Amino acid sequence: MVMHLISVFESIFGIKFPAAFHYTSTRMLLASLTAFLITIFLGPAFIRGLTRLKIGQNIRKDECPELGRLHEKKESTPTMGGLLVLFSMLFSMLLWMNLSHGFTLLLFITTVVLGSLGAVDDYMKIKNRSSKGISGRTKIYVQLSLSLLIAGFLYFPFCGSFCQLPVIKEAMQEVPLSEFMQRLYVPFVKNPVHLPGGIITGIVFTALVITGASNAVNLTDGLDGLAIGCLVMVASAFALIAFLSNHIEMAEYLNIVYIEGSSEIAVYLLAFLGAGLGFLWYNGYPAQVIMGDTGSLALGGIIGVSAVLLKREVLLALIGGIFVAEAISVIVQVLSYKLRNKKRVFLCAPLHHHFEFKGWPETKVVIRFWIIGLILAIVGIVSLKLQ
Repeated sequence: MVMHLISVFESIFGIKFPAAFHYTSTRMLLASLTAFLITIFLGPAFIRGLTRLKIGQNIRKDECPELGRLHEKKESTPTMGGLLVLFSMLFSMLLWMNLSHGFTLLLFITTVVLGSLGAVDDYMKIKNRSSKGISGRTKIYVQLSLSLLIAGFLYFPFCGSFCQLPVIKEAMQEVPLSEFMQRLYVPFVKNPVHLPGGIITGIVFTALVITGASNAVNLTDGLDGLAIGCLVMVASAFALIAFLSNHIEMAEYLNIVYIEGSSEIAVYLLAFLGAGLGFLWYNGYPAQVIMGDTGSLALGGIIGVSAVLLKREVLLALIGGIFVAEAISVIVQVLSYKLRNKKRVFLCAPLHHHFEFKGWPETKVVIRFWIIGLILAIVGIVSLKLQ
């Protein structure tokens, strides 16, 4: 909106603002700063409001007594903190992004739909004073519906006059968006892999990536600062990739696809970074506020959608390796319990609880997971140059 107002002001009064205001890097910086300041300054009042409304976390004492004992201090900690993060990001989007671009539209829809899903889930947990909210089946249904909507938009692109579609170029040759979406770009591999089965396989794959990312982050959000700290690293890495993909000379130099409009992804992910760092100020151990499903489902979905738009789904599995490990640990635990006569592989799942049960302090688990997440993010970025 601000960029649009600047353009209108320049055209009416003939006054030129500094060119830097139109640079993607400037918008990224301002979006990050805006989201950070909003989160930091509204945080105390927001937390007081949650406390006053008695919107607190419920601990699974009956389902898992040992976990309840370990986390008993978290009982009644204000939750639904994701509302503040998402508000900060959307406010930055309104100010610094091109609201007419298709990527902006998809990121906005993802944020609102999954944020609303998480908010309803958190509200039901608080209302029922239980750790159970919306059924898992309903969550998956909403996530898959959103994912299929996004896939349909990308594979059968139609905007009419209300939004702008990206221009895709590979080796200086323009590639239709629907064809681009049927490719798979693998880290450290030069040439793209074409998905077998064409559009049907591509749509299913897109839905699995977005739904999987949303749920994987949700599973990771169990310790103070763990999920948001890892998310900040993933968002930063993908913001850089999105920025480079929007620069035709850099894309050619790195032998990556040029995606006109990926700058909007970069701006939003920098707003994600700013809001995430601001939230971590209050979410670090001992947490003053918890993100809740409101934040984890939406932020995971945003990361998944960003990876899909950039066609870096496999890279997401590398950079977001912590989330993948957490999700796999739950799948392995459930399968082992059902297929091996109630035998467990881990002391407790997701994976971060396993290390808690082994006696690691919460802060040690979080910091070590952060270190691994940072290493994976660095490896993921380096993979661009080694393709």
